[in-house]
Amino acid sequence: MTDADLLRTLGVDPLKLDPAPPSPWRSAGAERLAGRHPCVRCGKPSTVAGVVDTLEHGRRWLDRCTPCLIATTPRGGPRAPLADTVAVPREAAREAGVSLTIVTDES
Repeated sequence: MTDADLLRTLGVDPLKLDPAPPSPWRSAGAERLAGRHPCVRCGKPSTVAGVVDTLEHGRRWLDRCTPCLIATTPRGGPRAPLADTVAVPREAAREAGVSLTIVTDES
């Protein structure tokens, strides 16, 4: 997910976010958390201070609480079709000369 996608998902206008310092910003992030900024999604106190980089508005702070961070973090998963994903261990088992059974929830 790009920064622009994340801001769209959150429904956040980057102009409403505070400007962030240029890289590296890690120490500034700790200082920012001490300021107790609200989460951009729910308004509760933030526990994570991140930075998004927007083309039009530059680097901006993106403050989120932990539940909102989890709710808006893309989950991993197979990027290829399931058949392609399970073909890899099947081929490895065949090359190793071992028996392998893969059970999936797809027909």
